[in-house]
Amino acid sequence: MPADEETYDVVVVGSGGGLVGAYAAASRGLRTLVIEKTDRLGGTTAYSGAGLWFPGSAPLRRAGVENDVETVRGYLREIVDDPSREALQDAYLRTGPILIDELEQNPRFGSFFYQPVPDYFAEKPGATVAGNTIFPAEIDAAELGDLAPLIRDLLPIEIWGGEPAPVLTGGRALIARTLKAFLETGNGSYKLETALESLIVEGDRVVGVEAVSKGERVRIRATRGVILAAGGFERNRELREKHKVAPYHGDWSDGAPGNTGDALQAAVAIGAATELLDQAWYIPGLVQPGGRPVFHTGSRSGIWVNSAGERFMNELLPYDRAGREMLRLHKETGVAHTPCHWIFDQRHIDRDSFGGDPAVPPRPEWFESGALRKADTIEELADLIAVPAENLRKSIEEFNSYADKGVDEKFHRGETAWDQMTQYVIGFPAGPVMNYAQPLDNGYPNPLVAPIDTPPYYTATIALADIGTKGGVKTDEHARVLREDGEPIAGLYASGNTMAAMSGRVYPGAGTPVGSSLVFSYLAALDLAALDLAGAAE
Repeated sequence: MPADEETYDVVVVGSGGGLVGAYAAASRGLRTLVIEKTDRLGGTTAYSGAGLWFPGSAPLRRAGVENDVETVRGYLREIVDDPSREALQDAYLRTGPILIDELEQNPRFGSFFYQPVPDYFAEKPGATVAGNTIFPAEIDAAELGDLAPLIRDLLPIEIWGGEPAPVLTGGRALIARTLKAFLETGNGSYKLETALESLIVEGDRVVGVEAVSKGERVRIRATRGVILAAGGFERNRELREKHKVAPYHGDWSDGAPGNTGDALQAAVAIGAATELLDQAWYIPGLVQPGGRPVFHTGSRSGIWVNSAGERFMNELLPYDRAGREMLRLHKETGVAHTPCHWIFDQRHIDRDSFGGDPAVPPRPEWFESGALRKADTIEELADLIAVPAENLRKSIEEFNSYADKGVDEKFHRGETAWDQMTQYVIGFPAGPVMNYAQPLDNGYPNPLVAPIDTPPYYTATIALADIGTKGGVKTDEHARVLREDGEPIAGLYASGNTMAAMSGRVYPGAGTPVGSSLVFSYLAALDLAALDLAGAAE
């Protein structure tokens, strides 16, 4: 064996949701190495709220939510409408509750909790108002000791700077808890700044990886197999252009900086089949002073207008649906819908501020950069954003006419359970803040349809962004990577956004991407732990 070659049972490429698979393998006695391309652990999962769409799981039952899993299965079948993905869907639905049961047996994970987030296709049979989403318990940074600085910060902190909170929540909590549990097995280790270059194949089996670790080329053998959990290719302009993932440049993606498709390309190089490569998990993004959009949901006042100054959609649609509607109209109408203009008034600023605490005025850099602009009249505002003043005034007046009736006659804003949840959300660029104790109360019958009539008027920019690509290698229900002929590549597995999404071209409910990453990395670990290597090359 070469002096620079290390050997493990399992190598996991990527440190987001795949870290759960690493924990599952290590807790079953397999020597497991996680390699991470960047200098922080967590990937895009660390940016997320770490919602997990796990129908039938124990936290839902503890909360008294008894959604029928068979009904949810019907909902999933209906919206995905792709028989080739049904085996993956069944594996996902079956495994999510089992995974949570196992994780909650380890005190390091604490107890997952339920929070109501309605399913995203309210009009489809089987959609639930209660939703099926659970979240990880928070954890004090002090409990992590020297590991705390290794967890990737929230995206706004990476953009704006500042000290991380002393309590980790959402995705950062999930990564932190999993990392502690993984290392405490005694079988887990990690390498930062270690980028996958290629897969090592002997015979017809993947037996390890070649990587560059802090500038040095290394070979790492995996006697059982390799799990590719390195996210998508959203930060790779060349691949976005090749596979026609809009917007092609990728500068507006909220995916982690290391997500350039290395794992996908390594798998394709040895014959892996691919699917859905033109797809992404879309979001509207609020453009920041530096020009980068950040995940935005919950425009609970104001309207969005296109380059013609016309309102074009229900601004409260679930984020992937909102992004896809922006993209559809942009492609089909000949009028620019991305980026578009968010129009609101002083009433919004007084209640929610902008970009921070409602008690604090918007930071000067918002105005200095042009990311936020204001004008005393609608005509002046139209001039600022170069749209026809007549159209902008008409759009605002039409919307204002709905306020006293409480009905958005054009796009029906505020009528679904998802829309109504926005009454409790303040959509700060640091992430939506939910406060069920303080619903929006502005004196109008539908508080989500209040007039834009209190000058000065403001405009910000909403761009089509994403939280990752969702096309990748084709896998079976055990997370084994498949060749074009449908046969598995021995020793190679994939999960999360490195694999083609089990939900196809749609986003069923809050927590599907992270939930998929956890489930399929876990299924990979189970298969690896049960693997009979008798006669296999070691």
